[in-house]
Amino acid sequence: MTFSICVKERFEDEGGDEQTRFGVAVTTRLPGVGTLCPFASENGAVATQSLVNVELGRKGVEYLDDGLAVEDALESLLNADNGREGRQLHGVDADGTFAFSGEECGDWYGHVEGENYTVAGNLLTGEDVVTETAAAYEAGRDEDRPLAERLIDALAAGHAEGGDKREDLHVQSAALLVETTADHVVDPYYDDLRVDATETPIEDLRETYEYAVEGYEMAMDRYEDAYDEDSIDGTE
Repeated sequence: MTFSICVKERFEDEGGDEQTRFGVAVTTRLPGVGTLCPFASENGAVATQSLVNVELGRKGVEYLDDGLAVEDALESLLNADNGREGRQLHGVDADGTFAFSGEECGDWYGHVEGENYTVAGNLLTGEDVVTETAAAYEAGRDEDRPLAERLIDALAAGHAEGGDKREDLHVQSAALLVETTADHVVDPYYDDLRVDATETPIEDLRETYEYAVEGYEMAMDRYEDAYDEDSIDGTE
């Protein structure tokens, strides 16, 4: 019912210190995908889909936060899941990747693991949805643009190849989530976005992202003097 991408990136913050960011983005021909599939923390990103078991995502990230490697964390959860063959589960942590597609997922289904990223999908028009999502991410990986924006580009590439094949389901959704080890005075509004019910999920997610960037920049300009590293009063 879905295709998604999980990524890990290293970068330098404004002080020259090395940081890590994790991102996950997903879209499907059902409403509310952001409540079910994408999970992330400063230690990794996980997507759970197909016959969704939300606990695989929640517990997967909890295990990563506890220090388990992504392969050990997600494989252990699948081994304890009676519905394993209907699941699709993938993710990244600081050191590796993991991807699983059960044999009972709907055709076309499959996944790819690249350098510090994973892409997976099911009930797709074909394999090109996954490969083009991966290719678009790789093409923009070194660009100096926010990860959230580049994740939308990756989803757009897969969507352009056909995406979810169930054209009779016109209500769609999309979501993205980015977490980082870097400290922000205020976390960017555009790093946690959802479009829960629409006929144009990628376009609407991109528009939401652009508004969120604009709003973040306006808020930081207006309340710059009020923000400091020790105290944020939540002014709106």
